[in-house]
Amino acid sequence: MPDRPTTSRSLLVSIGLCLAVCGIVGGLDWVQRVPLPGAPAAVWPIGASKVQGEALTVLARGTIPMPANTPAAHASTLLPMPVDSPASLLAFWFAGTRESAPDVQIAASWLDRATQQWQPARFVVNREALGQQLGHGVRRLGNPVAWRDAAGRIHLFVVGTGLGGWAAGRVVHLRQTPGSPPQAPEFEALRVLPLSWLWNTSHLVRTAPLPLEGGGMLLPLYFELGIKYAVAARFEPQGEFLGLQRISGHDGWLQPAVAMLGPTDWLALMRDHSSQRKVAAARSSDAGQTWQDLPPLALDNPDASVASLGLRPGLMLLAHNPSTTGRETLRLSLSADGLHWTPLTDLAQAAAAPPGQPSAESSYPAMAWADGSLWISYTEQRSRIAWVRLGVPKP
Repeated sequence: MPDRPTTSRSLLVSIGLCLAVCGIVGGLDWVQRVPLPGAPAAVWPIGASKVQGEALTVLARGTIPMPANTPAAHASTLLPMPVDSPASLLAFWFAGTRESAPDVQIAASWLDRATQQWQPARFVVNREALGQQLGHGVRRLGNPVAWRDAAGRIHLFVVGTGLGGWAAGRVVHLRQTPGSPPQAPEFEALRVLPLSWLWNTSHLVRTAPLPLEGGGMLLPLYFELGIKYAVAARFEPQGEFLGLQRISGHDGWLQPAVAMLGPTDWLALMRDHSSQRKVAAARSSDAGQTWQDLPPLALDNPDASVASLGLRPGLMLLAHNPSTTGRETLRLSLSADGLHWTPLTDLAQAAAAPPGQPSAESSYPAMAWADGSLWISYTEQRSRIAWVRLGVPKP
């Protein structure tokens, strides 16, 4: 079959470039125009106010059960549950034959509070059912993030794409169906979040939300069409979308992980897609109303996602890959000010792969505080989700 004529190909390329430019300009303009409501303060994790970071040690580790016949897993998120729930934590991730495969679904498991055992995984979102609920096709799924609203309902934010790959992703908002058990929730799609005028495309979610006073939250997001930059959306206590704001003015900083230094003093730590290969940072001193870019931190980053969590005043934690070239090591570091970091422990460390073999990988961490412990999940070899529990050993 002959190639398509050059003029047709050029026309298609031109149209694509036009859409990309329009998306970038439109996205920037839209972010600037959306007003934000008042600025509720963030809240510290319950029960973490007296934690001494240096005393945290690894108490247990393992892997979360995978759905049967599912060889690939990536991008986990952890959701702490209230003390009266049979589950201490819920975990969500995407799984299938490989990343971006048509059979990828969102998987879930829960940690039984009584036995401290992860329960068998099950799929909670698939693209066919999601497409039927939304009224349009969904080509692939990825990057779930979970949150509990003020009424105790679980919300799930999932990246769904059509044509164009991840750069054309949309953030789909799902909510727990009435009557489904909190430890094994079912979900219904509410809508695609209204994040840009260009069919709401090219916004993705990855890192955990920051809980706010009154039950609302700040959801970190990022834009990825042509250029990459970090934004954040606000939600009211019942889960209604309120507005969107740019976090960083820097191109190439994405997947912001937002944690608190204080109730209104927040730090966004970001993956660095530029040639500097450092952990990037932006700071807000007014509960996220305005943000200022900071110089890159003295922490190497191999263009990989990070996770951060503020436990109390003077103690912030960061899970990250401390390298400019690979994701073999996953480290936990601590800081008093969010700018100067001290290594605490290496959560995972794999030997470099032989030439011609896939690189060893421990990546895409998530963190949560539950039952008096720090829990960290992460992708291990793109084939399973590993977990580590840290705390203070009992005498």
